[in-house]
Amino acid sequence: MLQIYCKNSDKTKNFPEGTSLLDIYKGFDLQMPYGPVSAKVNNKVESLDFRVYYNKDIEFLDITSASGMRTYVRSLCFILVKAVEELYPEGSISLEHPVSKGYYCNLHLDRTIGLDDVKRIKQKMQEIIDADIPFLRTECHTEDIVCLFLQRGMTDKAKLLETSGQLYSHYYRLGETVDYYYGSLVPSTGYIHLFDIIKYYDGLLLRIPNRENPTRLEEVIKQEKMLDVFQEYQRWNRIMGISTVGDFNIACREGHATDLINVSEALQEKKIANIADEIAHRNQNGERVKLVLISGPSSSGKTTFSKRLSIQLMTNGMKPYPISLDDYFVDREKTPLGSDGKHDFEAFKALDLDFFESQLQDLLKGREVELPKFNFVTGKRENSGKKLRIDDHMVLILEGIHALNPALTPSIPAENKYKIYVSALTTILLDNHNYIPTTDNRLLRRIIRDYKYRNYSAEATIARWPSVRAGEEKWIFPYQEYADTMFNSALLFELAVMKDYAEPILRKVPNNCPEYSEAHRLLKFLSYFTPLQDKELPPTSLLREFLGGSSFRY
Repeated sequence: MLQIYCKNSDKTKNFPEGTSLLDIYKGFDLQMPYGPVSAKVNNKVESLDFRVYYNKDIEFLDITSASGMRTYVRSLCFILVKAVEELYPEGSISLEHPVSKGYYCNLHLDRTIGLDDVKRIKQKMQEIIDADIPFLRTECHTEDIVCLFLQRGMTDKAKLLETSGQLYSHYYRLGETVDYYYGSLVPSTGYIHLFDIIKYYDGLLLRIPNRENPTRLEEVIKQEKMLDVFQEYQRWNRIMGISTVGDFNIACREGHATDLINVSEALQEKKIANIADEIAHRNQNGERVKLVLISGPSSSGKTTFSKRLSIQLMTNGMKPYPISLDDYFVDREKTPLGSDGKHDFEAFKALDLDFFESQLQDLLKGREVELPKFNFVTGKRENSGKKLRIDDHMVLILEGIHALNPALTPSIPAENKYKIYVSALTTILLDNHNYIPTTDNRLLRRIIRDYKYRNYSAEATIARWPSVRAGEEKWIFPYQEYADTMFNSALLFELAVMKDYAEPILRKVPNNCPEYSEAHRLLKFLSYFTPLQDKELPPTSLLREFLGGSSFRY
Protein backbone atom coordinates (compact mmCIF):
# COMPACT_ATOMS: atom_id res chain seq x y z
CA MET A 1 0.00 0.00 0.00
CA LEU A 2 1.11 3.54 -0.77
CA GLN A 3 0.59 6.78 1.10
CA ILE A 4 -0.88 9.42 -1.20
CA TYR A 5 -1.24 13.03 -0.07
CA CYS A 6 -3.86 15.01 -2.02
CA LYS A 7 -3.24 18.76 -2.09
CA ASN A 8 -6.82 19.46 -3.24
CA SER A 9 -8.33 18.07 -0.03
CA ASP A 10 -5.27 18.31 2.28
CA LYS A 11 -5.77 14.63 3.17
CA THR A 12 -3.68 11.45 3.04
CA LYS A 13 -5.03 8.01 2.08
CA ASN A 14 -3.59 4.56 1.33
CA PHE A 15 -3.86 3.00 -2.13
CA PRO A 16 -2.50 -0.23 -3.65
CA GLU A 17 0.68 -0.05 -5.74
CA GLY A 18 -0.05 0.63 -9.41
CA THR A 19 -3.27 2.59 -8.81
CA SER A 20 -4.04 5.08 -11.59
CA LEU A 21 -4.44 8.79 -10.89
CA LEU A 22 -8.06 8.59 -12.01
CA ASP A 23 -8.80 5.88 -9.42
CA ILE A 24 -6.98 7.95 -6.77
CA TYR A 25 -9.20 10.91 -7.68
CA LYS A 26 -12.28 8.73 -7.16
CA GLY A 27 -10.81 7.34 -3.93
CA PHE A 28 -10.53 10.82 -2.44
CA ASP A 29 -14.15 11.49 -3.50
CA LEU A 30 -13.23 14.88 -4.89
CA GLN A 31 -16.02 16.86 -6.54
CA MET A 32 -14.27 19.17 -8.98
CA PRO A 33 -17.02 21.02 -10.89
CA TYR A 34 -15.11 20.86 -14.21
CA GLY A 35 -13.58 17.47 -13.51
CA PRO A 36 -9.85 16.64 -13.50
CA VAL A 37 -8.03 16.59 -16.83
CA SER A 38 -4.52 15.89 -15.49
CA ALA A 39 -2.59 15.99 -12.22
CA LYS A 40 0.70 17.13 -10.73
CA VAL A 41 2.58 14.19 -9.25
CA ASN A 42 5.37 15.52 -7.03
CA ASN A 43 4.96 18.79 -8.97
CA LYS A 44 5.31 17.10 -12.37
CA VAL A 45 2.24 17.00 -14.65
CA GLU A 46 1.04 13.52 -15.65
CA SER A 47 -1.96 12.07 -17.49
CA LEU A 48 -4.80 10.63 -15.40
CA ASP A 49 -3.94 7.11 -16.60
CA PHE A 50 -0.49 7.42 -14.96
CA ARG A 51 0.03 4.67 -12.37
CA VAL A 52 1.67 5.28 -9.01
CA TYR A 53 4.22 2.90 -7.45
CA TYR A 54 5.68 5.07 -4.67
CA ASN A 55 4.38 7.49 -2.04
CA LYS A 56 3.42 10.73 -3.78
CA ASP A 57 1.98 14.22 -3.38
CA ILE A 58 -0.79 14.72 -5.93
CA GLU A 59 -2.70 17.80 -7.06
CA PHE A 60 -5.53 17.30 -9.55
CA LEU A 61 -5.94 19.96 -12.26
CA ASP A 62 -8.97 21.12 -14.21
CA ILE A 63 -9.14 23.45 -17.22
CA THR A 64 -9.18 26.58 -15.06
CA SER A 65 -5.40 26.04 -14.68
CA ALA A 66 -2.98 26.84 -17.52
CA SER A 67 -1.59 23.31 -17.50
CA GLY A 68 -5.05 21.74 -17.44
CA MET A 69 -6.17 23.89 -20.37
CA ARG A 70 -3.12 22.77 -22.38
CA THR A 71 -4.13 19.13 -21.75
CA TYR A 72 -7.69 19.89 -22.88
CA VAL A 73 -6.56 21.69 -26.05
CA ARG A 74 -4.09 18.93 -27.01
CA SER A 75 -6.83 16.30 -26.63
CA LEU A 76 -9.27 18.40 -28.66
CA CYS A 77 -6.66 18.79 -31.41
CA PHE A 78 -6.23 15.03 -31.62
CA ILE A 79 -10.00 14.66 -32.05
CA LEU A 80 -9.87 17.24 -34.86
CA VAL A 81 -6.98 15.37 -36.52
CA LYS A 82 -8.93 12.08 -36.35
CA ALA A 83 -12.07 13.71 -37.77
CA VAL A 84 -10.13 15.13 -40.74
CA GLU A 85 -8.35 11.79 -41.32
CA GLU A 86 -11.68 9.95 -41.47
CA LEU A 87 -13.44 12.54 -43.65
CA TYR A 88 -10.54 13.39 -45.98
CA PRO A 89 -8.12 10.42 -46.22
CA GLU A 90 -6.04 12.26 -48.83
CA GLY A 91 -6.05 15.57 -46.92
CA SER A 92 -4.39 16.77 -43.73
CA ILE A 93 -4.63 19.54 -41.15
CA SER A 94 -2.02 21.63 -39.35
CA LEU A 95 -2.54 23.55 -36.11
CA GLU A 96 -0.58 26.70 -36.81
CA HIS A 97 -0.96 29.39 -34.12
CA PRO A 98 -3.18 30.88 -31.43
CA VAL A 99 -5.26 33.82 -32.66
CA SER A 100 -8.66 35.38 -31.87
CA LYS A 101 -8.91 33.47 -28.55
CA GLY A 102 -8.73 30.17 -30.44
CA TYR A 103 -6.36 28.21 -32.68
CA TYR A 104 -5.99 28.81 -36.39
CA CYS A 105 -5.85 25.58 -38.42
CA ASN A 106 -4.99 25.06 -42.06
CA LEU A 107 -6.98 22.34 -43.81
CA HIS A 108 -4.90 21.02 -46.72
CA LEU A 109 -7.19 19.85 -49.51
CA ASP A 110 -6.90 20.15 -53.26
CA ARG A 111 -9.75 22.66 -53.28
CA THR A 112 -11.19 25.65 -51.40
CA ILE A 113 -12.72 24.96 -47.98
CA GLY A 114 -16.48 25.54 -47.76
CA LEU A 115 -18.96 25.94 -44.93
CA ASP A 116 -20.16 22.39 -45.63
CA ASP A 117 -16.66 21.11 -44.79
CA VAL A 118 -16.73 22.91 -41.44
CA LYS A 119 -20.16 21.44 -40.64
CA ARG A 120 -18.99 17.90 -41.50
CA ILE A 121 -15.83 18.22 -39.42
CA LYS A 122 -17.71 19.54 -36.38
CA GLN A 123 -20.30 16.76 -36.65
CA LYS A 124 -17.58 14.09 -36.94
CA MET A 125 -15.71 15.53 -33.93
CA GLN A 126 -18.91 15.37 -31.85
CA GLU A 127 -19.43 11.73 -32.90
CA ILE A 128 -15.89 10.90 -31.75
CA ILE A 129 -16.51 12.68 -28.42
CA ASP A 130 -19.85 10.89 -27.90
CA ALA A 131 -18.16 7.51 -28.57
CA ASP A 132 -15.86 8.18 -25.56
CA ILE A 133 -12.84 6.55 -27.25
CA PRO A 134 -9.75 6.14 -25.01
CA PHE A 135 -6.47 7.91 -25.79
CA LEU A 136 -3.84 5.14 -25.61
CA ARG A 137 -0.19 6.02 -24.90
CA THR A 138 2.56 3.67 -26.10
CA GLU A 139 6.24 3.97 -25.20
CA CYS A 140 8.90 2.18 -27.25
CA HIS A 141 12.20 2.70 -29.07
CA THR A 142 12.29 6.04 -30.87
CA GLU A 143 13.44 4.42 -34.12
CA ASP A 144 10.32 2.20 -34.14
CA ILE A 145 8.06 5.25 -33.71
CA VAL A 146 9.95 7.09 -36.46
CA CYS A 147 9.32 4.14 -38.80
CA LEU A 148 5.62 4.14 -37.86
CA PHE A 149 5.26 7.84 -38.67
CA LEU A 150 7.22 7.51 -41.94
CA GLN A 151 4.94 4.66 -43.03
CA ARG A 152 1.97 6.97 -42.51
CA GLY A 153 3.58 9.90 -44.33
CA MET A 154 3.94 11.96 -41.12
CA THR A 155 7.46 13.16 -41.90
CA ASP A 156 7.21 16.22 -39.63
CA LYS A 157 6.87 13.98 -36.55
CA ALA A 158 9.49 11.53 -37.80
CA LYS A 159 12.03 14.38 -38.20
CA LEU A 160 11.21 15.79 -34.73
CA LEU A 161 11.73 12.47 -32.92
CA GLU A 162 14.67 11.41 -35.12
CA THR A 163 16.58 14.60 -34.18
CA SER A 164 15.59 14.55 -30.49
CA GLY A 165 18.39 12.18 -29.48
CA GLN A 166 16.07 10.12 -27.24
CA LEU A 167 16.44 6.33 -27.01
CA TYR A 168 12.78 5.89 -26.04
CA SER A 169 9.79 8.02 -27.02
CA HIS A 170 6.01 7.69 -26.96
CA TYR A 171 3.08 8.14 -29.29
CA TYR A 172 -0.71 8.20 -28.88
CA ARG A 173 -3.41 6.16 -30.57
CA LEU A 174 -7.08 7.16 -30.92
CA GLY A 175 -8.84 4.26 -32.59
CA GLU A 176 -6.86 3.73 -35.81
CA THR A 177 -5.36 7.25 -35.76
CA VAL A 178 -1.84 7.73 -34.38
CA ASP A 179 -0.21 11.01 -33.42
CA TYR A 180 2.43 12.59 -31.21
CA TYR A 181 1.90 15.19 -28.46
CA TYR A 182 4.61 16.39 -26.12
CA GLY A 183 2.32 16.70 -23.09
CA SER A 184 -0.48 14.85 -21.35
CA LEU A 185 -3.93 14.05 -22.81
CA VAL A 186 -7.25 13.35 -21.07
CA PRO A 187 -8.14 9.64 -20.62
CA SER A 188 -10.81 9.55 -23.34
CA THR A 189 -12.68 11.71 -25.83
CA GLY A 190 -15.73 11.93 -23.53
CA TYR A 191 -13.78 14.34 -21.30
CA ILE A 192 -14.19 17.06 -23.96
CA HIS A 193 -17.38 18.88 -23.01
CA LEU A 194 -17.28 22.08 -25.04
CA PHE A 195 -15.73 23.20 -28.34
CA ASP A 196 -16.59 24.76 -31.67
CA ILE A 197 -14.98 25.02 -35.07
CA ILE A 198 -15.76 27.78 -37.55
CA LYS A 199 -14.51 28.96 -40.93
CA TYR A 200 -11.91 31.68 -40.39
CA TYR A 201 -10.50 33.44 -43.45
CA ASP A 202 -8.78 30.74 -45.56
CA GLY A 203 -8.72 28.19 -42.75
CA LEU A 204 -10.51 27.10 -39.59
CA LEU A 205 -10.65 28.45 -36.05
CA LEU A 206 -10.80 25.87 -33.27
CA ARG A 207 -12.67 27.46 -30.36
CA ILE A 208 -12.07 26.44 -26.75
CA PRO A 209 -13.73 27.04 -23.35
CA ASN A 210 -13.04 30.17 -21.34
CA ARG A 211 -10.64 29.37 -18.48
CA GLU A 212 -12.46 31.53 -15.91
CA ASN A 213 -15.88 30.16 -16.89
CA PRO A 214 -15.48 26.79 -18.69
CA THR A 215 -19.24 26.55 -19.32
CA ARG A 216 -18.90 29.04 -22.19
CA LEU A 217 -16.60 29.38 -25.18
CA GLU A 218 -14.00 32.11 -25.53
CA GLU A 219 -15.39 35.05 -27.45
CA VAL A 220 -13.95 35.35 -30.97
CA ILE A 221 -11.92 38.56 -31.17
CA LYS A 222 -11.02 39.92 -34.58
CA GLN A 223 -7.22 39.87 -35.01
CA GLU A 224 -6.65 40.34 -38.73
CA LYS A 225 -3.30 42.10 -38.35
CA MET A 226 -1.90 39.42 -36.05
CA LEU A 227 -3.07 36.67 -38.40
CA ASP A 228 -1.37 38.47 -41.31
CA VAL A 229 1.93 38.66 -39.38
CA PHE A 230 1.82 34.96 -38.51
CA GLN A 231 1.04 33.94 -42.08
CA GLU A 232 3.66 36.23 -43.62
CA TYR A 233 6.41 34.72 -41.47
CA GLN A 234 5.18 31.18 -42.10
CA ARG A 235 5.43 31.88 -45.85
CA TRP A 236 9.05 32.92 -45.27
CA ASN A 237 9.66 29.77 -43.25
CA ARG A 238 8.32 27.64 -46.10
CA ILE A 239 10.47 29.50 -48.65
CA MET A 240 13.53 28.65 -46.51
CA GLY A 241 12.25 25.08 -46.14
CA ILE A 242 11.95 25.39 -42.34
CA SER A 243 8.39 24.92 -41.09
CA THR A 244 8.96 22.65 -38.10
CA VAL A 245 11.62 22.07 -35.44
CA GLY A 246 12.58 18.81 -37.17
CA ASP A 247 13.33 20.77 -40.38
CA PHE A 248 15.34 23.28 -38.33
CA ASN A 249 17.41 20.62 -36.53
CA ILE A 250 18.28 18.88 -39.80
CA ALA A 251 19.28 22.20 -41.43
CA CYS A 252 21.60 22.96 -38.48
CA ARG A 253 23.20 19.51 -38.64
CA GLU A 254 23.79 20.00 -42.36
CA GLY A 255 25.73 23.21 -41.66
CA HIS A 256 23.11 25.84 -42.55
CA ALA A 257 22.84 27.48 -39.10
CA THR A 258 24.79 30.59 -40.16
CA ASP A 259 22.50 31.12 -43.14
CA LEU A 260 19.40 30.81 -40.94
CA ILE A 261 20.77 33.37 -38.47
CA ASN A 262 21.80 35.83 -41.19
CA VAL A 263 18.53 35.58 -43.13
CA SER A 264 16.39 35.91 -39.97
CA GLU A 265 18.32 38.97 -38.75
CA ALA A 266 18.22 40.55 -42.22
CA LEU A 267 14.47 39.99 -42.48
CA GLN A 268 13.92 41.74 -39.15
CA GLU A 269 16.12 44.67 -40.15
CA LYS A 270 14.24 44.96 -43.42
CA LYS A 271 10.94 45.09 -41.53
CA ILE A 272 12.24 47.83 -39.21
CA ALA A 273 13.53 49.80 -42.20
CA ASN A 274 10.14 49.46 -43.91
CA ILE A 275 8.38 50.87 -40.81
CA ALA A 276 10.79 53.84 -40.73
CA ASP A 277 10.22 54.38 -44.48
CA GLU A 278 6.46 54.35 -43.93
CA ILE A 279 6.73 57.03 -41.22
CA ALA A 280 8.94 59.16 -43.48
CA HIS A 281 6.56 58.60 -46.42
CA ARG A 282 3.64 59.91 -44.36
CA ASN A 283 5.61 63.04 -43.54
CA GLN A 284 6.35 63.63 -47.22
CA ASN A 285 2.64 63.38 -48.01
CA GLY A 286 1.62 66.18 -45.67
CA GLU A 287 0.67 64.18 -42.58
CA ARG A 288 3.57 64.90 -40.18
CA VAL A 289 4.10 62.06 -37.74
CA LYS A 290 5.41 63.63 -34.53
CA LEU A 291 4.76 60.77 -32.10
CA VAL A 292 5.64 57.07 -32.52
CA LEU A 293 3.81 54.94 -29.93
CA ILE A 294 5.24 51.48 -29.21
CA SER A 295 3.60 48.84 -27.04
CA GLY A 296 3.82 45.10 -26.50
CA PRO A 297 3.84 42.45 -23.79
CA SER A 298 6.69 41.62 -21.42
CA SER A 299 9.99 40.47 -22.97
CA SER A 300 8.84 41.21 -26.50
CA GLY A 301 12.01 43.22 -27.17
CA LYS A 302 10.36 46.65 -27.31
CA THR A 303 13.48 48.46 -26.06
CA THR A 304 15.86 47.09 -28.70
CA PHE A 305 13.21 47.54 -31.38
CA SER A 306 12.86 51.22 -30.38
CA LYS A 307 16.62 51.73 -30.63
CA ARG A 308 16.88 50.04 -34.01
CA LEU A 309 13.87 51.95 -35.31
CA SER A 310 15.52 55.19 -34.16
CA ILE A 311 18.58 54.39 -36.27
CA GLN A 312 16.42 53.71 -39.33
CA LEU A 313 14.48 56.93 -38.76
CA MET A 314 17.82 58.80 -38.72
CA THR A 315 18.66 57.31 -42.12
CA ASN A 316 15.46 58.99 -43.32
CA GLY A 317 16.64 62.38 -42.08
CA MET A 318 14.57 62.37 -38.88
CA LYS A 319 15.66 63.06 -35.28
CA PRO A 320 14.10 60.52 -32.87
CA TYR A 321 13.78 61.54 -29.21
CA PRO A 322 12.77 58.92 -26.58
CA ILE A 323 10.15 59.79 -23.95
CA SER A 324 9.65 57.46 -20.97
CA LEU A 325 6.11 56.99 -19.67
CA ASP A 326 7.63 55.99 -16.30
CA ASP A 327 8.51 59.65 -15.70
CA TYR A 328 4.80 60.53 -15.76
CA PHE A 329 3.78 58.37 -12.78
CA VAL A 330 1.59 60.06 -10.18
CA ASP A 331 3.21 60.46 -6.74
CA ARG A 332 3.29 57.10 -4.99
CA GLU A 333 0.60 57.91 -2.42
CA LYS A 334 -1.82 58.57 -5.32
CA THR A 335 -1.04 55.27 -7.09
CA PRO A 336 -4.16 53.05 -7.40
CA LEU A 337 -4.27 49.88 -5.30
CA GLY A 338 -4.75 46.45 -6.82
CA SER A 339 -7.07 43.71 -5.54
CA ASP A 340 -4.22 42.54 -3.27
CA GLY A 341 -4.11 45.94 -1.56
CA LYS A 342 -0.68 46.79 -3.02
CA HIS A 343 0.20 49.65 -5.37
CA ASP A 344 -0.67 48.73 -8.94
CA PHE A 345 2.02 50.45 -11.01
CA GLU A 346 0.69 48.86 -14.22
CA ALA A 347 -2.75 50.48 -13.82
CA PHE A 348 -3.62 53.13 -16.41
CA LYS A 349 -4.36 55.66 -13.68
CA ALA A 350 -0.91 55.17 -12.16
CA LEU A 351 0.03 57.77 -14.80
CA ASP A 352 -0.67 61.50 -14.47
CA LEU A 353 -2.70 61.50 -17.67
CA ASP A 354 -3.71 65.18 -17.64
CA PHE A 355 -0.13 66.37 -17.14
CA PHE A 356 1.18 63.98 -19.81
CA GLU A 357 -1.35 65.10 -22.41
CA SER A 358 -0.81 68.78 -21.63
CA GLN A 359 2.95 68.41 -22.20
CA LEU A 360 2.35 66.51 -25.44
CA GLN A 361 -0.05 69.18 -26.68
CA ASP A 362 2.52 71.91 -25.91
CA LEU A 363 5.25 69.98 -27.72
CA LEU A 364 3.12 69.33 -30.79
CA LYS A 365 2.25 73.04 -30.95
CA GLY A 366 5.95 73.94 -31.04
CA ARG A 367 6.23 75.10 -27.42
CA GLU A 368 9.17 74.31 -25.16
CA VAL A 369 8.54 72.13 -22.09
CA GLU A 370 10.66 70.89 -19.19
CA LEU A 371 10.50 67.11 -19.09
CA PRO A 372 9.79 65.46 -15.72
CA LYS A 373 11.87 62.79 -13.99
CA PHE A 374 10.29 60.32 -11.59
CA ASN A 375 12.32 59.62 -8.46
CA PHE A 376 11.68 55.96 -7.63
CA VAL A 377 13.40 56.33 -4.23
CA THR A 378 11.17 59.13 -2.95
CA GLY A 379 8.15 58.15 -5.05
CA LYS A 380 7.81 61.71 -6.32
CA ARG A 381 7.93 63.35 -9.73
CA GLU A 382 10.67 65.99 -10.06
CA ASN A 383 11.85 68.52 -12.64
CA SER A 384 14.66 67.09 -14.74
CA GLY A 385 16.13 70.36 -16.03
CA LYS A 386 15.86 68.94 -19.58
CA LYS A 387 14.12 71.35 -21.96
CA LEU A 388 12.59 70.11 -25.19
CA ARG A 389 11.07 71.73 -28.25
CA ILE A 390 10.08 69.73 -31.36
CA ASP A 391 11.50 70.99 -34.65
CA ASP A 392 10.45 69.99 -38.16
CA HIS A 393 12.66 66.88 -38.23
CA MET A 394 12.07 65.60 -34.69
CA VAL A 395 9.83 62.64 -33.80
CA LEU A 396 9.06 61.54 -30.24
CA ILE A 397 9.44 57.81 -29.49
CA LEU A 398 7.13 56.69 -26.69
CA GLU A 399 7.39 53.09 -25.48
CA GLY A 400 5.17 51.64 -22.74
CA ILE A 401 2.43 49.16 -21.92
CA HIS A 402 -0.31 51.81 -22.33
CA ALA A 403 1.08 53.38 -25.52
CA LEU A 404 -1.67 52.01 -27.79
CA ASN A 405 -4.54 52.81 -25.44
CA PRO A 406 -6.56 55.54 -27.23
CA ALA A 407 -7.29 57.15 -23.85
CA LEU A 408 -3.58 57.99 -23.44
CA THR A 409 -3.54 60.50 -26.32
CA PRO A 410 -7.23 61.32 -26.96
CA SER A 411 -6.67 64.86 -28.24
CA ILE A 412 -3.63 64.18 -30.40
CA PRO A 413 -4.67 64.13 -34.09
CA ALA A 414 -4.40 60.71 -35.72
CA GLU A 415 -2.12 62.08 -38.46
CA ASN A 416 0.45 63.03 -35.80
CA LYS A 417 0.65 59.47 -34.41
CA TYR A 418 2.11 56.22 -35.69
CA LYS A 419 1.28 53.16 -33.54
CA ILE A 420 3.37 49.98 -33.41
CA TYR A 421 2.63 46.70 -31.62
CA VAL A 422 5.68 44.52 -30.88
CA SER A 423 5.46 40.87 -29.81
CA ALA A 424 7.39 37.63 -30.13
CA LEU A 425 5.05 35.68 -32.42
CA THR A 426 6.73 32.29 -32.76
CA THR A 427 6.04 30.96 -36.25
CA ILE A 428 7.96 27.68 -36.25
CA LEU A 429 5.99 24.57 -35.18
CA LEU A 430 7.22 21.58 -33.18
CA ASP A 431 5.34 19.54 -35.75
CA ASN A 432 2.11 20.05 -37.69
CA HIS A 433 -0.06 19.31 -34.65
CA ASN A 434 2.09 20.89 -31.90
CA TYR A 435 2.38 24.68 -32.05
CA ILE A 436 4.82 26.62 -29.84
CA PRO A 437 3.03 29.04 -27.47
CA THR A 438 4.29 32.59 -27.98
CA THR A 439 4.17 33.02 -24.20
CA ASP A 440 6.80 30.26 -23.80
CA ASN A 441 9.17 32.21 -26.04
CA ARG A 442 8.73 35.37 -23.96
CA LEU A 443 8.89 33.52 -20.64
CA LEU A 444 12.24 31.95 -21.57
CA ARG A 445 13.59 35.37 -22.59
CA ARG A 446 12.48 36.80 -19.26
CA ILE A 447 13.91 33.90 -17.20
CA ILE A 448 17.32 34.43 -18.82
CA ARG A 449 17.25 38.24 -18.46
CA ASP A 450 15.97 38.20 -14.86
CA TYR A 451 18.68 35.73 -13.85
CA LYS A 452 21.48 37.56 -15.67
CA TYR A 453 20.63 41.19 -14.88
CA ARG A 454 18.29 41.18 -11.87
CA ASN A 455 19.57 38.20 -9.87
CA TYR A 456 16.12 36.56 -9.92
CA SER A 457 15.83 32.78 -9.90
CA ALA A 458 13.75 30.96 -12.51
CA GLU A 459 11.46 30.00 -9.65
CA ALA A 460 10.78 33.68 -8.86
CA THR A 461 10.19 34.60 -12.52
CA ILE A 462 7.82 31.67 -13.10
CA ALA A 463 5.91 32.51 -9.90
CA ARG A 464 5.39 36.11 -11.07
CA TRP A 465 4.48 35.21 -14.67
CA PRO A 466 0.70 34.68 -14.12
CA SER A 467 0.33 38.22 -12.70
CA VAL A 468 2.39 39.60 -15.62
CA ARG A 469 0.09 37.79 -18.06
CA ALA A 470 -3.00 39.10 -16.25
CA GLY A 471 -1.69 42.66 -16.65
CA GLU A 472 -1.10 42.06 -20.37
CA GLU A 473 -4.63 40.73 -20.84
CA LYS A 474 -6.01 43.85 -19.17
CA TRP A 475 -3.79 46.66 -20.48
CA ILE A 476 -2.04 45.52 -23.69
CA PHE A 477 -3.84 42.83 -25.70
CA PRO A 478 -7.20 44.70 -26.03
CA TYR A 479 -5.47 47.48 -27.98
CA GLN A 480 -3.10 45.54 -30.25
CA GLU A 481 -5.34 45.75 -33.31
CA TYR A 482 -5.31 49.59 -33.01
CA ALA A 483 -1.71 49.51 -34.23
CA ASP A 484 -0.77 50.88 -37.64
CA THR A 485 1.65 47.98 -37.93
CA MET A 486 2.76 44.89 -36.02
CA PHE A 487 6.37 43.83 -35.66
CA ASN A 488 7.29 40.21 -34.93
CA SER A 489 10.34 40.19 -32.67
CA ALA A 490 10.69 36.38 -32.62
CA LEU A 491 13.65 34.95 -34.51
CA LEU A 492 13.48 31.58 -36.25
CA PHE A 493 16.58 30.30 -34.46
CA GLU A 494 16.21 31.90 -31.03
CA LEU A 495 14.89 28.95 -29.01
CA ALA A 496 17.90 26.90 -30.14
CA VAL A 497 20.23 29.72 -29.00
CA MET A 498 18.42 30.26 -25.69
CA LYS A 499 18.55 26.54 -24.89
CA ASP A 500 22.10 26.57 -23.44
CA TYR A 501 21.29 29.70 -21.41
CA ALA A 502 17.92 28.57 -20.05
CA GLU A 503 18.53 24.91 -19.20
CA PRO A 504 21.05 25.43 -16.33
CA ILE A 505 18.78 28.12 -14.80
CA LEU A 506 15.67 25.92 -15.03
CA ARG A 507 17.46 22.92 -13.51
CA LYS A 508 18.05 24.94 -10.34
CA VAL A 509 14.31 25.02 -9.57
CA PRO A 510 13.80 22.53 -6.69
CA ASN A 511 11.13 19.89 -7.23
CA ASN A 512 9.50 20.63 -3.87
CA CYS A 513 8.14 23.99 -5.09
CA PRO A 514 5.03 24.57 -7.25
CA GLU A 515 7.09 26.23 -10.03
CA TYR A 516 8.94 22.95 -10.68
CA SER A 517 6.15 21.68 -12.98
CA GLU A 518 6.56 24.66 -15.32
CA ALA A 519 10.37 24.43 -15.21
CA HIS A 520 10.16 20.71 -16.03
CA ARG A 521 7.77 21.41 -18.94
CA LEU A 522 10.08 24.07 -20.39
CA LEU A 523 13.11 21.76 -20.08
CA LYS A 524 11.25 19.03 -21.93
CA PHE A 525 10.20 21.54 -24.59
CA LEU A 526 13.79 22.77 -25.08
CA SER A 527 15.07 19.19 -25.39
CA TYR A 528 13.63 19.03 -28.93
CA PHE A 529 16.01 21.73 -30.22
CA THR A 530 19.53 21.25 -31.53
CA PRO A 531 21.48 23.90 -29.56
CA LEU A 532 23.17 26.81 -31.38
CA GLN A 533 25.98 29.00 -30.08
CA ASP A 534 25.29 32.75 -29.98
CA LYS A 535 28.73 33.79 -31.27
CA GLU A 536 27.35 34.53 -34.75
CA LEU A 537 24.57 36.81 -33.48
CA PRO A 538 25.26 40.44 -34.37
CA PRO A 539 25.65 42.88 -31.43
CA THR A 540 22.48 44.68 -32.58
CA SER A 541 20.40 41.47 -32.50
CA LEU A 542 17.15 41.84 -30.62
CA LEU A 543 18.03 38.66 -28.72
CA ARG A 544 21.09 40.41 -27.24
CA GLU A 545 18.73 42.41 -25.00
CA PHE A 546 18.21 39.17 -23.05
CA LEU A 547 21.45 37.24 -23.58
CA GLY A 548 23.92 40.10 -23.23
CA GLY A 549 26.61 41.31 -25.63
CA SER A 550 24.50 44.09 -27.15
CA SER A 551 26.07 47.22 -28.60
CA PHE A 552 23.06 49.19 -27.30
CA ARG A 553 22.96 50.66 -23.80
CA TYR A 554 19.94 49.77 -21.67
